[in-house]
Formats: sequence, C-alpha cells, structure tokens
Amino acid sequence: MTTEIIATDAGDARITWHPAQDARLVLAVSHGAGGGIEARDLQALAHVLPRHDVTVALVEQPWRVAGKKVAPAPKTLDVGWHGIWPALTKLGLPVVSGGRSAGARVACRTAAELGAHGVLALSFPLHPPGRPEKSRAGELLGSGVPTLVVQGGNDPFGRPEEFPDGTYELVEVPFADHGFAVPKRAEIGGEQAVAIVTDAVVKWVGSLG
Repeated sequence: MTTEIIATDAGDARITWHPAQDARLVLAVSHGAGGGIEARDLQALAHVLPRHDVTVALVEQPWRVAGKKVAPAPKTLDVGWHGIWPALTKLGLPVVSGGRSAGARVACRTAAELGAHGVLALSFPLHPPGRPEKSRAGELLGSGVPTLVVQGGNDPFGRPEEFPDGTYELVEVPFADHGFAVPKRAEIGGEQAVAIVTDAVVKWVGSLG
C-alpha cells in the first residue's frame, strides 16, 4: 500500500494504492459526502480486488484532505476528480471510475469525458431521503459506459425497486441501508452484506472486456 498527494484545481487530493501483483485494470473509488475511504465497503474492495488482478485506488477528495466537514458543490467535486485522473491512468491500464454515494454521482457525471472503462456506483443516491421527486436518475443513465450499481434494499436514498430501467446492472444487498449496514433482525449479517458487495464487483469487473 502506498499513498500519494495529487494537486488539483480544487486542492490537494490523496490516492491510497492497493496494488495487484499482475493488474489488468484499476478500480478507482471515492467516498461520499458524509465519510471517507474508511467506509467498510471501500476497505473491503481494497482488500479483495487485488487478489483478482485489479489494483484499487482509494481516492480522497480535496475537501477531505483539507479536513473540512462539508462537501463542496458537485461541480467542485467533478473538478477534483478530473484532477486526479492522470494519476489513475499512469499505469497504462483501463480505469473503472467509482465511488459511494456522492462519489458515485461524480463517477457517473465524468465517466464519458474522462474515458472511463466503466462505472461502479455504490449506494447511488437516487434522490434525497423522502424526496423521490428530486431524482438524479439522469446522472446514472447518462454515464455512457458499462455501469454497476450496488444498492441496499432499505437505502433511504433510493431502494432498488425505485431505480428506472436502463442498460446498467443493479445488485441488491438485502436489508441494507445507505452504508450497507443491516439490522440485527435481518436474515444476513454485516459480513455477509459486505461480501455481497465485493462478490458483485469481482464478477462484474471480470466481465469487462
């Protein structure tokens, strides 16, 4: 594992690399607006995917590196993602652009322009809780590249059945909330929930040409 600071027009970002021994692609994933790369799904991907020939780059947006508690406007998040992209492609490998929550929105909005090999959207915030009329489906449907959505069955930002038809793939994590946590009464435990996430991503990246 290595870490590097990348200067962007939105400030300094940070990439934590989890390299695969014989990588065939890079999976770059960023955090949401309410947390960092310590999120358990991101950490699980960083642990599991390198065993499947995928180098994982955990990306911290400039606002997190600067120690701020509130994420900036989407436009500024996109500027930061554009700024780190050259560092993600320096290995000469295809790069899958990904993130959780707000990070998933960034990946969708910028994928086509950056030439991403695909998009991984973890806990895509389809709408604000209780506000289904404020849909962000256009961002997801407009990614322009192969896209996988992994969504909690009880995510208040959008349950799987609320998602519109599209060419993307969607995998449900039963009973899970926005952070893929499951209640104690659920038929699966926390470790099983995270395993559903990593298994889905391993299968999907394996299908990418």
